[in-house]
Amino acid sequence: MKKSVFVLSIILMLSMVLCSCEPNNQPGPGGTPAPKATELAVHVGPEPDIIDPALNSAVDGATILVHTFEGLMTLDEDGVPIYGQAETHTVSEDELTYTFTLREELKWSDGKPITANDFVYSWNRAISEETAADYAYMFESIEGYSEGRLNVTAPDERTLVVKLISVTPYFLELCAFPTFFPVREDIVESAPDTWTLSPETYIGNGAYMLQEWVHDSYMILKKNPNYWNATEITGPETIKFMLMSDDNAILAAFRNGEILFADSLPTDEIDAWKDKPEFNIQGQLGTYYISFNTEKPPLNNPMIRKALVLAIDRDYIVTNIGKAGQQPAGAFIPTGLSDADPTEEFREVGGDYYDPSQEGYQANLDQAKKLLLDAGYPNGEGIPTIEYLYNEGSGHQLIAEAVQSMWKDIGINVTLASQEWNTFLNTRKNGEYYMARNGWIGDYNDPISFLDMWVTDGGNNDAQWSNKEYDALINQIKSSSDRTERMNLMHKAEDLLFEEWVLCPIYYYVDLYLKSEKLDGFYSSPLGYKYFMYTSINE
Repeated sequence: MKKSVFVLSIILMLSMVLCSCEPNNQPGPGGTPAPKATELAVHVGPEPDIIDPALNSAVDGATILVHTFEGLMTLDEDGVPIYGQAETHTVSEDELTYTFTLREELKWSDGKPITANDFVYSWNRAISEETAADYAYMFESIEGYSEGRLNVTAPDERTLVVKLISVTPYFLELCAFPTFFPVREDIVESAPDTWTLSPETYIGNGAYMLQEWVHDSYMILKKNPNYWNATEITGPETIKFMLMSDDNAILAAFRNGEILFADSLPTDEIDAWKDKPEFNIQGQLGTYYISFNTEKPPLNNPMIRKALVLAIDRDYIVTNIGKAGQQPAGAFIPTGLSDADPTEEFREVGGDYYDPSQEGYQANLDQAKKLLLDAGYPNGEGIPTIEYLYNEGSGHQLIAEAVQSMWKDIGINVTLASQEWNTFLNTRKNGEYYMARNGWIGDYNDPISFLDMWVTDGGNNDAQWSNKEYDALINQIKSSSDRTERMNLMHKAEDLLFEEWVLCPIYYYVDLYLKSEKLDGFYSSPLGYKYFMYTSINE
């Protein structure tokens, strides 16, 4: 999912791997309920681009969605899929048919009943060309995807039957992903472009519901009395999400007690805060990287792209800017994901595509200069000035200034431009840029989550890259039920990304945030979602 999280220090997987454990029926961390607070004010991001489950592709938007909607499955505090709207499920012997039984008397936030047909409608809506969801491809493992009608049926109001084209070991995790959340057909169809903007029409099925939204200021969610497990939601009566993008203003609000959670911190404040109890770092399955628009000259030349990749001193960036344990990235798929042998990591087996260490930097720099010479641009001569685009945030700005200086060392001049978050997302998605800051956090515990985004015309393929061999590999991976074969093919797919130098990895993420000591019961998943529905405030 897009590291929309503009948080400057987003982040590395500290050896945390999600387990594919048997789901249980416990919806939350459990324990003795703590004293309830009336309202909790927090920050998880700026004004969200969109909060339609099918259309959101940002981590901050996903945090809103996991409070206002719920899928067949949900994730516990360890990132393990557990039952949400589903009460039970069975899997056929060949592992290609999943049958879910919904809980009894499920209701939408306005009290109307939820049925299995709501999932049939919502999943098919998510793959329709009219919806144009970035994440439509996540349904590829279900029969009928290529024909535009999924083999998902509702024999009765509480039963949902899903037919897969191949064994999909992460399917239950998909069922907990926001794009798989149900939406109300009558609500959506009556106002397809505006239903998410008003509390009256933003009807969900999660633990909370939208009460008020003052755009670019705050969003208030209140408890949903019709949620199936409402009596176990021990969190505050209302959660006030402060929509802020300025790191310094966010920190000031945290210091003043105006917010008790801050998902951003100015880079120059990290040293001062890292030994305080409010400072938190968690593992995260993700990579901070730079997108190249591969259709725009001179970035349509793989030799130029490779030179740009090699010219970056990643050790300098993580040591002097990140400052939170980020790991210099020598590839795209991060640490923390297992390989065919679950005792080995995918990254260890695949290795690096260049040496990201401080010791290897000079050799990389020399090779970058030689690439420019071989491409006919000695010392960068003849390459026009290129614009680098980033979204607002002190960390992103410092990284932009650092790479600008590093690229100048090989003779490539770069100008810098910043945009506010929503504008930036759409500029990048539409390919209206040359180079841009980017980031990706895995959507589930499988390397394909980092690879299927690069298929031709993929909704998250901001590079505008196309390679038929790559497309065929991804199709083969998704059609295979053999774990060893899948992993071998995924290594080949990543090899292709770096044969053409489609992107420029910087570091593997860690999730950095400030949390008041007054908060109990909060948890964050390795996917970057923040959960406040079990959070209490102890004075």
